[in-house]
Amino acid sequence: MNYYNHIVETIGNTPLVKLNKVSAGIKGTILVKVEYMNPGNSVKDRIALKMIEDAEKEGLLKPGGTIIEGTSGNTGMGLALVAIAKGYRCIFTMADKQSQEKIDILRAVGAEVVVCPTNVEPDDPRSYYSVAKKLNKEIPNSLYPNQYDNLSNYKAHYESTGPEIWKDTAGKITHYAAGVGTGGTISGTSKYLKEQKADIVTVGIDTYGSVFKKYKETGIFDPNEVYPYLTEGIGEDILPKNVDFSTIDHFVKVTDKDAAIMTRRLAREEGLFVGWSCGSAAYGALEYAKEHLKDGDVMVIILPDHGTRYLGKVYNDAWMRNHGFLEERTFATARDIIKRRNGYTKLTTVNKNMKVGDVIGVFNIDGISQLPVADKDHFVGSVHETKLLNSLIQDPSIKDKPVSEVMDPSFQFVGMDNTVDVLSSLINKDNKALLVRDETNKVHIITEHDLLMALTR
Repeated sequence: MNYYNHIVETIGNTPLVKLNKVSAGIKGTILVKVEYMNPGNSVKDRIALKMIEDAEKEGLLKPGGTIIEGTSGNTGMGLALVAIAKGYRCIFTMADKQSQEKIDILRAVGAEVVVCPTNVEPDDPRSYYSVAKKLNKEIPNSLYPNQYDNLSNYKAHYESTGPEIWKDTAGKITHYAAGVGTGGTISGTSKYLKEQKADIVTVGIDTYGSVFKKYKETGIFDPNEVYPYLTEGIGEDILPKNVDFSTIDHFVKVTDKDAAIMTRRLAREEGLFVGWSCGSAAYGALEYAKEHLKDGDVMVIILPDHGTRYLGKVYNDAWMRNHGFLEERTFATARDIIKRRNGYTKLTTVNKNMKVGDVIGVFNIDGISQLPVADKDHFVGSVHETKLLNSLIQDPSIKDKPVSEVMDPSFQFVGMDNTVDVLSSLINKDNKALLVRDETNKVHIITEHDLLMALTR
């Protein structure tokens, strides 16, 4: 008889499938590694098993213990399957932007789920990172695997995903692409592949609102460029230890909208019913491939999970329409506002060391009422003429002091495809304008006046 003793023994050895329609016109061969063929329907099954087995070997988790993890859903599912096989209890913390399907699936396999707010700093006690750590301290015989910094994540892909790709491509792979979240998938796999053939090019897929691309290219971690985005399971506002930037050659950023539309195309045109970050990975990798692949090249793209996690989002027409991801949208987007300006106008900024009096002069010359404050290429604050007026009335000598002494926090960055109704909700007395970084890395400002014009056109 041929059978497995438990479902977790079926993890790995997922197939490579050739893309045909969505890659039309691109040179080379584009293959995707379909990770939803794992029993928990995602690539995270691999790291779940590795993290728990390594913890057991080290004596960090004993029989009858509790597994506590912060997850976007997929790691939780993998851990839950491992917990069933080994007799552990599971508690998972999740950000409230995750789909209801993910929460329901975790509860269906016996896990307890604690939902936490998305739009808080990672070290805020309400964040899903902090809540998981707190529960770990309070519950005896519990393990917080911490997929972000646990190098068993990285090793799982070095030991399994990389060798599988090398074997199934017969060593002919030239390019490897994957989304970057915790970093284990791209870094562990890339390390193995590059050890076999050093000139393999690894492309990391990032999302707007995440820190990875800029950090790779400049070495700067810029918290002012972190902003809310919708795509799940990709990008971060922290630098996980599993992200080994030395194994990643290039980064490509993908918008929520482009990712969502590609996700639906993969289902409709390729028969691959995959998750949202799969659309990100495919779109970003294909954009890179258009410019860089040549005949004879072989690119492998990781598709991390299954579409059942997103039935209420990217596979729901009403949800797509409400977020401006279908053509028949109600509201204009930040992209539309910028497009109507008929070309790029360089954003006016002031240096943090400029005197307040000189900043007022900039206001007068340019006829504007608010300005970003910068330190070289780094946005460090903002200033509004009303704030300066009130400051001068209270202390006239302030005109000779640097604007950094009276500036407000930096304007919030937002995504290009955020609709006007969402943008309007982000502008208030504490945030007088918004900043947008386009695909060419240029920064634009959006003011209340821009939103009024968009709504009345």
